[in-house]
Amino acid sequence: MAFAQTQNRAVMADINITPLVDVMLVLLVIFMIATPVLSHSIEIPLPQIGPEPKVMPPDPVRLRVDAANQVFWHDVATPLSALQNMMAAEVQRDPRNQPRLEIDASGDAEYQIMAKVLAAAKNAEMERIGFVQK
Repeated sequence: MAFAQTQNRAVMADINITPLVDVMLVLLVIFMIATPVLSHSIEIPLPQIGPEPKVMPPDPVRLRVDAANQVFWHDVATPLSALQNMMAAEVQRDPRNQPRLEIDASGDAEYQIMAKVLAAAKNAEMERIGFVQK
């Protein structure tokens, strides 16, 4: 009996996934074995955070401008030209913990004098400036 060849043979279009599954399982086993070997700990000494020491703020700098436009640094008459150098010296003592500049200006003081005082404070890099009213 001869085999008859039929022309109606259907082409098989399905992929054989068995080799793919085998390869994936082998890779999974390799990664499961290799992962614990690759992860090892390294001890790094880290700085410990402790409570910050309390730093007492320095005494405030009292600056007074009276009605006659005279400037007083801690109740001592001071020329306006020396004011910036005195402020810079206060800032340089401890730049992180600067003293507070308390300005007590008379209501009759000229605006130009106050502008020069504030410009001197800014140029001396004073950060804590306040106005006192008595």
